[in-house]
Amino acid sequence: MIPEPCFPEILSHFNFAGEYTGIVPHRFGHIHDTYFAHYRGINGRGCRYVIQRINHFVFKQPEMVMDNILAITTHLRRKLTGRGKDPERGTLSLIPTRDGKTFYRAADGQYWRAYVFIENAQTYMVPENLQHVYHAARAYGDFQQLLSDFPIDQLHCTIPDFHHTSKRFNTFMEVVEQDPVERASKVRAEIDFLLQRRSGTSVLVGLIEKGKLPLRVTHNDTKFNNVMIDDHSGEAICVIDLDTVMPGSALYDFGDAIRSIANTAGEDEPDLSKVHFNMQVFNKYTEGYLDSTRGLLTRTEIENLAFSAWLMTLECGMRFLSDYLSGDVYFRIDHEHHNLDRCRTQFKLVQDMEAGFDTMQRIVRDCLETDRNDSRVQLH
Repeated sequence: MIPEPCFPEILSHFNFAGEYTGIVPHRFGHIHDTYFAHYRGINGRGCRYVIQRINHFVFKQPEMVMDNILAITTHLRRKLTGRGKDPERGTLSLIPTRDGKTFYRAADGQYWRAYVFIENAQTYMVPENLQHVYHAARAYGDFQQLLSDFPIDQLHCTIPDFHHTSKRFNTFMEVVEQDPVERASKVRAEIDFLLQRRSGTSVLVGLIEKGKLPLRVTHNDTKFNNVMIDDHSGEAICVIDLDTVMPGSALYDFGDAIRSIANTAGEDEPDLSKVHFNMQVFNKYTEGYLDSTRGLLTRTEIENLAFSAWLMTLECGMRFLSDYLSGDVYFRIDHEHHNLDRCRTQFKLVQDMEAGFDTMQRIVRDCLETDRNDSRVQLH
């Protein structure tokens, strides 16, 4: 167990403005421990900062993670300013430590970082309407556009082979064979589900290796709740959680977003009768994404958008199942079968996508032919 942090000592190392008044834990998120630190400024007004303990079991070299985040946010701030947009709301703002670093390493070896909390905006676990879906898609597409000229060779690979699905499959099979906590016999149906779809796991990595898919700066964790939505306009203003920004394929980002946003139930819903793939959401997200990446994506990328949704959902289910078989060492869990529930929801979505794949392909073609950036076309 990680001991409870001593916040007065930790916070004293960051350049926060004002008088500290308290801290509140944030309960969501699979990886890091997140808190909101409250301060009172000289004018008496309150402000908040996000303080996070970086999970260095997952991120073995937190220094590299923070180097990437600093480089990306610096680039985004410059591009947003050039567009006449507010960089304080358009990207994350790191709070440096008193010795000018992007993180503080405590005496116990734990790594901490801090951001300015973006006020009058929030994240949602699920979209409240289709406009949320559309604007989230545009935000992730804009993220791609803004970083399209960022030199990817300047980025560290913080988790090697993060979306190398065929390697993940091989690792999964090693876990099955080793069966370290003796759970494999309980999930034969789920293991067989993956075995039947093994051939699909090498498609995108094969296209990348052959030079048919370009490497881009990718987010690699494009869940809906990694986009902040403005409270007043309802538009997406900022993409957050930049830990996994690395060189990769735009298809990873599109596919993972669909996996996250088009589920009619929670990611860990145990009642699979509630889990369905929402084709209307897929349509609206594809509209927004293509509206903001039109002219950027290649033909091969566009042709594989629907497939990427299937593949990223399968991969995520495989990761949950692998963690369950390993004894739940990666994702935070609330109960013994939490990762298994998560796995099963992903596999149910995979089945739904397989049944509706022709429709998904048609939607991509239709969205490509309709440009909502044209002022004559009204979005309803």
